[in-house]
Amino acid sequence: MGKFRKKPVVIEAIQYVSNNFDCICDFMGITPIPKYNPDFGIDENGNTNEPYLGIYIGTLEGDMLASIGDWIIKGVNGEFYPCKPDIFEKTYEEVK
Repeated sequence: MGKFRKKPVVIEAIQYVSNNFDCICDFMGITPIPKYNPDFGIDENGNTNEPYLGIYIGTLEGDMLASIGDWIIKGVNGEFYPCKPDIFEKTYEEVK
């Protein structure tokens, strides 16, 4: 058994926030399928719930749900996949 280090690769990514669905569509070149929130609307405290619980990203391993706050990464072969924010922060740093 050997030890290996990940090769440095620059990736493109966008963080999914509640108001950037159009930007995600532009980034991916497709319209991902949203997972609608069945409780969308105004709750008993007068707060408005998010209309979506996330979006489905078609990956090489099948459809995966990206939740608000997750990053959507474009892989080295043009594929897309979601990444949780804590993993993204540990794995990537911004290139300027």
